[in-house]
Amino acid sequence: MSLLNIITKQLIEVIEWTDDSRDTLSYRWPDEDKEIKNGAQLIVRESQQVQFVSAGQFADLFQPGKHTLSTQNIPILSTLQGWKYGFQSPFKCDVYYLNTRLFTGNKWGTANPVMMRDKDFGVVRIRAFGSYDFRIVEAPKFLKEVAGTDQNFRLDEFADTMRSRIVSVFTEALAKAQVPVLDVATRYSDLGDALLQLINPAMREKYGLEISSFILENVSVPPEVEQAIDKRSSMGAIGNLNDYVKYQMGQAMAAGGEGSAAATMPATMAMGFGMAQEMMRSMQSAPAGTAGVGTAGVGTAPPGGGTAAPADPFSPAAAQSAQTPAAAPAALQVLTPEQAAQVLGVELADVMTEIEAGHLKARKIGANWRIAQNALDEYLRG
Repeated sequence: MSLLNIITKQLIEVIEWTDDSRDTLSYRWPDEDKEIKNGAQLIVRESQQVQFVSAGQFADLFQPGKHTLSTQNIPILSTLQGWKYGFQSPFKCDVYYLNTRLFTGNKWGTANPVMMRDKDFGVVRIRAFGSYDFRIVEAPKFLKEVAGTDQNFRLDEFADTMRSRIVSVFTEALAKAQVPVLDVATRYSDLGDALLQLINPAMREKYGLEISSFILENVSVPPEVEQAIDKRSSMGAIGNLNDYVKYQMGQAMAAGGEGSAAATMPATMAMGFGMAQEMMRSMQSAPAGTAGVGTAGVGTAPPGGGTAAPADPFSPAAAQSAQTPAAAPAALQVLTPEQAAQVLGVELADVMTEIEAGHLKARKIGANWRIAQNALDEYLRG
């Protein structure tokens, strides 16, 4: 074999790469320590880009097509190599093929709960997962920030590398969007489209990637927040508590038996308190001179003289006449939240929710809550 043939075999004349793996993102073409011949052919297929790297510096980027490597079409490399008047000798250069097709159905998820501030529940921890589609749009940035000098950078390596980065960008986008937790859990599709507008620019700027689709498949909150959401939904479904208590009382009375008596007791107590309040108000508001007006049997003399009939001790007039001007006003009736829950026929947690929301007026004394009966009556009246 002649020396010329040996030298020729050490030169690269054609550079091309056929990808049959369907999961390779970048591929460093193996030069086997050979040099690239002046005028060599570079073949770039559809959905491919080729990035030249000379001595660790990014040089020329080639799009799909057939290219003859000469001074005219590798200006950056010519500048880096110092080829001012063209070149005749072979040269060394790293050649990276990048797959620019759309990679679909890639999974992402939060390994640990993400902290976010919510206007309804304060600081909340959430978990989320979903999928996204992406493609490479800036080869130098992708090689520098993601693939590095890996000879065959595949999709499984990319998933491990990018999962935490996707979650980080998702967290920042969610904080900027300020979406309430209640909306996060019910509007996955709308939220994914909204977050895409925030995630895509960040991914392109940082990693040279374009996210074409970002999908939320599930967002979950801690059990405590789930219970609070359920309670809030229950209160919304109940609506007017007064009507709800009456409804429960009617259902229990229709059922009959001992269970009906137990079920109707809270509602009966609530109605009893209301009737007592009305009676007290009517007796206190009656004029002082009306005690002797009415039927003949209520502490008045019968027409035409004669002995007065005995007064009815259970009449409202008798009850009012028994009061003296110096009598102290009736003591204010105070209930604990537990007693109020029993009166209303609901859970203690429901009463506390209404107190904290400011719907039911109560006063906290030390570590305990107390509810005035008139505040409970006002709440029931709506």
